[in-house]
Amino acid sequence: MRYLGKKVAVAFIAVGMIFGAAASVQAKKITLRLGHPMAPGNNVTLGYEKLKELIEERSEGKIKVQLFGNAMLGSDRVTMESTQRGTLDMASSSSPNMANFSKAFMVFDLPYITSPANQEKLYAALDKGPLGEYLAAECEKINLKPIMYSEYGYRNFVSTKKEIKSLADLKNLKVRTTASPVEVAVAAKLGMNPTPIAWGEVYTALQQGTVDAEGNTFSLLNDAKHTEVLKYAMDSAHNYSMHILLMNKKKFDSLDPKFQEIILKSGQDALDYQRGITAELEVKAVEAFKAQGISIHTLTDEQRAEFIEATKPTWEEFASKIPAEVMTLVQDTQK
Repeated sequence: MRYLGKKVAVAFIAVGMIFGAAASVQAKKITLRLGHPMAPGNNVTLGYEKLKELIEERSEGKIKVQLFGNAMLGSDRVTMESTQRGTLDMASSSSPNMANFSKAFMVFDLPYITSPANQEKLYAALDKGPLGEYLAAECEKINLKPIMYSEYGYRNFVSTKKEIKSLADLKNLKVRTTASPVEVAVAAKLGMNPTPIAWGEVYTALQQGTVDAEGNTFSLLNDAKHTEVLKYAMDSAHNYSMHILLMNKKKFDSLDPKFQEIILKSGQDALDYQRGITAELEVKAVEAFKAQGISIHTLTDEQRAEFIEATKPTWEEFASKIPAEVMTLVQDTQK
């Protein structure tokens, strides 16, 4: 009986070790929560869905990514503040809203500082060049780690109130802006009345007449169903915006190096995918605008030159507030 008791005890120990090992494996699984404000089907949203797919596949399920899109957890600013504190693992912010966290990002709000013709040079500098290194260092100062510089696109002015075919047509329009001081100043230089409103509240503000204009990519406006209230648009392309995915740096640093590598590599591959689909989605958005009866005016070269001239003073206005080094790094991509 004593012998049998020993066998039973050994069996219980073996079973306990198996369950213990299983529990240990389970304990090693990581869940990363990612909050962003973008609408379903948007190019940025699709990029984060690809990121989730790649991370979970390459980690063999050891890392799970939970996506909370469409401002479910709050605006860019709210989710980024949560990520800084560590109550959220990752958040995505438009480059204008990142100006709340680092003045370096104000550079991208300067009107016409970049152009579609030099987009690939900008990408190269962000992904593997000195511009990306500079911004990464700035983010690390505020406990954030860059994962993806998603292509958001060039912003265009749209209106619910009146036809916009020229610079003069923008005068006195109540335009929604982000809290970016550069974006507010640009709107003022164009004779508009800037009204900073969080993204999740813009549709209602347009409906109720709190604002009667905004500046955004055609793609996002279509995905967010703003086309239901918009009537007029122009291809002002007055500034390029990104949606920047950042992770709490302490959280990133705490991960096993192989998991860090999976996240960063998946971020780059998801970024390549995301940028690759953006142009097509923008074309589809233009078609959707037209199908909805929204009139889109294409600026002539002369009209675009008027916009550039009218907004150029903002460069001087913010020259002392934006670090000179990042100004130079961005301008170098346009040569």
